Amino acid sequence: MLDIKDLHVNIGDKEVLHGIDLHIDAGETHVLMGPNGSGKTTLLMALMGFSNYKITKGTILFNEEDVTAMHADERSKRGIGMLFQRPPTISGLKLGKLLTAISHDKTVDIPGLAKSVHMGAFLDRDINKGFSGGEIKRSEVLQLMIQNPDFVMLDEPESGVDLENISLIGNAIGSLLEKEKRIVKRAKSGLVITHTGFILDYLDADKGHVMCDGMIKCHGNPREILKDIKERGYRECLECPHN
Repeated sequence: MLDIKDLHVNIGDKEVLHGIDLHIDAGETHVLMGPNGSGKTTLLMALMGFSNYKITKGTILFNEEDVTAMHADERSKRGIGMLFQRPPTISGLKLGKLLTAISHDKTVDIPGLAKSVHMGAFLDRDINKGFSGGEIKRSEVLQLMIQNPDFVMLDEPESGVDLENISLIGNAIGSLLEKEKRIVKRAKSGLVITHTGFILDYLDADKGHVMCDGMIKCHGNPREILKDIKERGYRECLECPHN
């Protein structure tokens, strides 16, 4: 579904990503870990097509189509969606109005889906205005549920969220990624950034990657990688002779 080849990305005059290669098949969920400032969010923003993240080299293929030069709205229409780590407050725009605007299926039960993630009372409120951390993340998940993308990117879905909300959000994301189906039957794929790994208690991931200094340093079982990071930190990835 997603094939990234030798991707280099600049923010301003500084190169942040240095030759990223990543392949995610249909039905797979991958987890991306790494220290702060390593380039994880930059990768997601570049994949989503935000103009501040300038691709200087490499290609992004989505469902075998080259989307490297496409704008964010074009990528969204092709089935790429994103949950932001720190989404903005949008005064004057009601959540319900936004959900109606982004829905591809006009028969979708917006109030029912909102209720399923405890957001039914928020449809008439300005987006994220006065929301708690958990409410913001539930709002983001709800927007993805309405958009129903084929490829879902999640930037620290457990950040700033209590245990009760992590469970709710994790289960909703699992449903969005069709985790109840066998992998060969799934049509959805995902890329999840996590620092704590808490989301892995509610969301099975197929592969894990570690990013350091704007490069992907290693790949493997996400739970084994997380265990190693907890025990040894990221220094071992930086010093690994297999890089």
